[in-house]
Amino acid sequence: MAILRTVLTILFAIDCIALVIVVLMQEGKQNGLGALAGNVSSDTYWGKNKARSAEGKMKTFTKVCAFLFVILALVLNMSF
Repeated sequence: MAILRTVLTILFAIDCIALVIVVLMQEGKQNGLGALAGNVSSDTYWGKNKARSAEGKMKTFTKVCAFLFVILALVLNMSF
């Protein structure tokens, strides 16, 4: 069991580093108070195909890393 715990700890550390890097690489939301007035331009070609862009892939990778972070943290917290 010590080997499994060591492997999971190493995977957890790699996931933590990847999560920090991916979050820092994302662009900030620049809409500000204009989004409250409905001035979001999501009807453009770029707004409709955002999931296929690099930013959309970064969001997906962030969600995957965050999910792995939570699961690995829960597994490592269990006493086995």
